[in-house]
Amino acid sequence: MEHRSFIHPRVSRRTALQVGSVGLLGLGSNHVAALREAAAAPVASASPRSVIYIFLSGGLSQHDSFDPKPLAPDNIRGEFHSIATKTPGLDICEHLPKLAQRSHLWSLVRSLTHPTNDHSLGHHIMLTGRTETPPAFNPSVPRPQDWPAIAAVVGGVTKPRNNLPPAAVLPEQLIHNSRRVLPGQFGGIMGSHRDPWFIEASAFSSKSYGAHPEYEFDHQDRPNTPQRMLFQAPNLSLPEGFSRGRLGNRMELLSHIDRQRADLEQFARVESFDRYREGAISLLTDSHVRDAIDVAAAPDAVQARYGKNSFGWSLLMARRLVEAGVNMVQVNLGNNETWDTHGEAFPHLKDQLFPPTDRALSALLDDLHDSGLLDSTLIVMAGEFGRTPKVSHLPQHYKLPGRDHWGAVQTVWLAGGGVQGGRVIGSSDKLGAFPAADPQTPENFAATIYSSLGLPETVAWHDDLGRPHHVYHGEPIRGLT
Repeated sequence: MEHRSFIHPRVSRRTALQVGSVGLLGLGSNHVAALREAAAAPVASASPRSVIYIFLSGGLSQHDSFDPKPLAPDNIRGEFHSIATKTPGLDICEHLPKLAQRSHLWSLVRSLTHPTNDHSLGHHIMLTGRTETPPAFNPSVPRPQDWPAIAAVVGGVTKPRNNLPPAAVLPEQLIHNSRRVLPGQFGGIMGSHRDPWFIEASAFSSKSYGAHPEYEFDHQDRPNTPQRMLFQAPNLSLPEGFSRGRLGNRMELLSHIDRQRADLEQFARVESFDRYREGAISLLTDSHVRDAIDVAAAPDAVQARYGKNSFGWSLLMARRLVEAGVNMVQVNLGNNETWDTHGEAFPHLKDQLFPPTDRALSALLDDLHDSGLLDSTLIVMAGEFGRTPKVSHLPQHYKLPGRDHWGAVQTVWLAGGGVQGGRVIGSSDKLGAFPAADPQTPENFAATIYSSLGLPETVAWHDDLGRPHHVYHGEPIRGLT
């Protein structure tokens, strides 16, 4: 079946006039592609559906979280014990008690596999849902030849709601402490104008990780670790095409919002913006969006349930953006490589990483369930890979042991969006090293997200030459619904 909504139309006279009008806000000729796309009508599901993709940069250990191996030798099992969940026969780590009580709302896939142990390529694979390495892939630099991020694809092929961008990423881009930007987060071959919307609410520190400021740590426990700045909201990155030189500092821009809103409303009466630019204006000016993003001003009781830290604020912001009408929100739960537990793994997971995750994710589940939005909102949680079966120790870097990179198997956590709770799809072997049953691919993982959003299997986006690029490269994971 042909989906004409994804074919770029001829440029109408109205669009041509818009191209001449963009100069009113200092926008340039690079807006032409976005203006052309404005006339297209992306897919809208019969009823609004959303996805929250929680990404654990660094790679969560499957053994020490959702796939414990209590009968394995000590150097495989690790230091943690497992506890029963509300679902008979389903055990998880003892340090996730709130999630254990809510297992009727979530399910697991314990057999996702891909071939790399490299951080950069692993990020690219799990953020794009494509295992094949793109041409000229550079692990140190995002390139236009990269595959588009799942968030970019969703932004390109779903219909905006409530004048909001279809996809957002928060609370920060994934940037290595060397300032290397991780590939796989952007529009790639779709073009930079299809980059997801980055809501930059979290400040960068070269050595500090975790849910700042409550659960801040350094992987190597180095003395005098610089502290990260407090979670800042709102602090919005501007989309491709806005002149940073002309608009200046984002916070200065926000301080003059009232004046700009009046100017923009006057402009809108003369000539309407295309959907992409309207999204920018909404993020910067709409009071409801500002309220959704300014989570640090939420009632104390709400913040206490989620946690007064970057994990809690991020998942609260994701919930509010979904309620406001954003189709997909990617939450980077922790800055780049926060979950990279080569050493000090067990104290850092127990004391720094699991408590804020368990609290915030449980609060998110409760709120979406109580509001009736969980059925229409898929939540998925994964990292770029799992961790090695064997516990290891690198004494030159770490005081205590941990686990290394392991792409061969990881556990993916899912809830909502039609996913039945209390299910386990696939399994790993007795050592937690390889899939033992029903192996799943990143392509199937991405297809599960697209299917949950109501996208048909034939959906495609078209480049500037009109060539179709199909979205699905796998099948939705079976057995979840």
